[in-house]
Amino acid sequence: MQTADYSQHILFMQRCLQLAESGKGFVAPNPMVGAVLVNEGRIIGEGYHAKYGSHHAEVNCINSVADADRHLIENSILYVSLEPCNHFGKTPPCTNLILQHKIKKVVVGCSDSFEKVNGTGIEKLRTNGVDVTLNVLENECLTLNKRFFIYHKKKRPYIILKWAQTADGKITSNNSDRLLISNEFTNRLVHKWRSEEQAIMVGTNTALQDNPQLNNRSWNGANPVRLLIDKGLRLPPYLHLFNQQQKTIVFNQVKQEEENNLLLHRLKDVYDLNEVVNACYDLSIQSIIVEGGTKLLQSFINHNLWDEARVITNETLFIGEGLPAPLLTNFQLINQEKIFTDIISYFTK
Repeated sequence: MQTADYSQHILFMQRCLQLAESGKGFVAPNPMVGAVLVNEGRIIGEGYHAKYGSHHAEVNCINSVADADRHLIENSILYVSLEPCNHFGKTPPCTNLILQHKIKKVVVGCSDSFEKVNGTGIEKLRTNGVDVTLNVLENECLTLNKRFFIYHKKKRPYIILKWAQTADGKITSNNSDRLLISNEFTNRLVHKWRSEEQAIMVGTNTALQDNPQLNNRSWNGANPVRLLIDKGLRLPPYLHLFNQQQKTIVFNQVKQEEENNLLLHRLKDVYDLNEVVNACYDLSIQSIIVEGGTKLLQSFINHNLWDEARVITNETLFIGEGLPAPLLTNFQLINQEKIFTDIISYFTK
């Protein structure tokens, strides 16, 4: 490959990644995908997968081409951040669309490990004479859809642990008053995080003591599915979690029942986290941010069931007596940022 060609591939794949990010929080359990159609160095069409069940990036890209440029489509290069699908799902195969428009060159960011694709899209294009260049900005494309790949490779959701702690390592005080640890600017960031994940989870004690809403009212975007562990269904119905303003799933050992936005999902053992995450996988939940108390968070850590941890520490708040924050093990610190009084630490395994 000539250097000039590769530099162009990098440039337009970066644009694909920018477009794909626009679908974050809206397309799960599908992947985020961006596509760009380029003719002699000029973008004539671009698109991304905007909502689960709607058109894929390639369709939106080709549909965006102006009437005056449509004759250029077959002699253009299609850039797409993920291997085009080759199966009928909620939409037809994108490989068929590419062949239908006689596009002769396709540049792909990374292959799709989903069992219904897994190289068959690339194979079909090449078999039909399409020149396919693979793995341009592969690492960036894989990172973009880390939730999607974990979901299909490990058969479980991508799991993010989040908590806020005082400077002396406490997550709550010993009295019944709710302890406000992070500042208002960090709280807005937390609501942004919620909008980017498909679900959010808490345990019984957190639901009862804090009566959280678990929405992203301080940020634009879709609210996550609320996941609640309540073994005996003992939580009172007046809690915000039961207002049915967003989908809520209650894992319990009593009954299986669904009404409007509330699903009571019975499990054999709600304290078996493997059973809980397996149920989430079966319910097509691709990612979870766990905001429970120390007990629930520590259980995920002890079972090695996590992919990221985001820990907010208020450097100015000391309370002395209180409930200790979870103890993270087997971790790598990858980044830190400061927002006024708060230090946010980002960890992976």
